[in-house]
Amino acid sequence: MEPILEIIDRQEWLDKAGEAIQPAVLNAFKAGGKTGKQVKNLLHGKWLGHPVHPMITDIPLGAWTTAAVLDAMELCGSKQYKPGADAAVTIGLAGAAGSAITGITDWTGTTAIERKTGLLHAMLNIGATTLYLTSFFLRKKSRSRTTAIGLSMLGYAITAASAYLGGTLVYNKQVGVNHTAIPEGYPEDFVAVLAESKLKEGKMKRVRAKQVDILLARKNNVIYAIAHTCSHMGGPLSEGELLNDCSVRCPWHQSVFSLEDGSVIDGPATEPQPKFDVRVKDGQIEVKLKSGWV
Repeated sequence: MEPILEIIDRQEWLDKAGEAIQPAVLNAFKAGGKTGKQVKNLLHGKWLGHPVHPMITDIPLGAWTTAAVLDAMELCGSKQYKPGADAAVTIGLAGAAGSAITGITDWTGTTAIERKTGLLHAMLNIGATTLYLTSFFLRKKSRSRTTAIGLSMLGYAITAASAYLGGTLVYNKQVGVNHTAIPEGYPEDFVAVLAESKLKEGKMKRVRAKQVDILLARKNNVIYAIAHTCSHMGGPLSEGELLNDCSVRCPWHQSVFSLEDGSVIDGPATEPQPKFDVRVKDGQIEVKLKSGWV
């Protein structure tokens, strides 16, 4: 796996293409104003609590796997499986469309090697979908049936290669993974993290509670505490922007979280930030993980 990733990382053309395409997609959403933002959050999966893209990819993968099996049986002489194979190809094409639009939306929230790998992943998917679309039309002509099946099989091989890269993005690069999954080190009892006098109005600070980093923020003379590490890609929230509506914007990919309950206000993040109860005792700010997060 590592040699493949190293080869991808050396492809400067992927970097240049990504740098041109990524802002273009983001600007398209921005041009839509409030509606564009709502559509972007919908495609990210904010409403679902985790990315939509991995769910939809199962549709073309499953359908085209079924088509490959039925096509193979047809080539072996079982003609009764022809309608089933054609239907599976059609379903796969519909799923590929949904997978593409959600995938490119998630891709706008990646950087560096993730962006390169994601772009190659998308290009392979486009190539496979083109082959399946051509196969779809050729299947309507009996004299082109064998060619149609051959194109589908080639498309399936490319889809498998693309799925490999998709798995690499998730399992190796942690794209779409919750970076604030609750570890054992989250304090379940109040622990002192900072002198109250050191947290000024309208300011944020990164503090340490046992084994985890926590974001403290004072807004309207109320002290808030949520997990410091952005759930989307691990960005440092203390280096972001404290907004007037008691929320914080991540500096990496612009996800916005409520300081009051840690919920996602704007993506690309889909998972909320763990929230902490706060109290001031003997001049010290103390925090503990809010009940219900464990």
